[in-house]
Amino acid sequence: MDITAAQSFARAWLNAWNAHDVDELVNHFAEDAIFTSPVAAQLLPETGGVLVGREAIGEYWALGLQRIPDLHFELNDLYVGVDTVVINYRNHTGALVCEVLRLADGLVTRGDGTYLTADAAGESGA
Repeated sequence: MDITAAQSFARAWLNAWNAHDVDELVNHFAEDAIFTSPVAAQLLPETGGVLVGREAIGEYWALGLQRIPDLHFELNDLYVGVDTVVINYRNHTGALVCEVLRLADGLVTRGDGTYLTADAAGESGA
């Protein structure tokens, strides 16, 4: 992935989050995408933190936005690999977070939310 495409993807991702537009967010993901998050593990323990499919990912994010109505992200850094983008951002609580996103044909096939603390849900305000 080239840096220009990664920057465009990150801008669109960030704009969708800040607009609280779950439909637009999940449009960045393949239908059978997998997303992992320690926040999901805390909020939805039955998932073990692993969400499979665009619908499950969207339901999780809708729950998160419902619980955190003031959610807002600011881009800190962007890292680009061959087929991977790492979006390092600061959330509404001031915490640093990274999303590690693997893409194919412009869509995320695998995503991992990563945090600096064991209490990711608490740090996110959820």
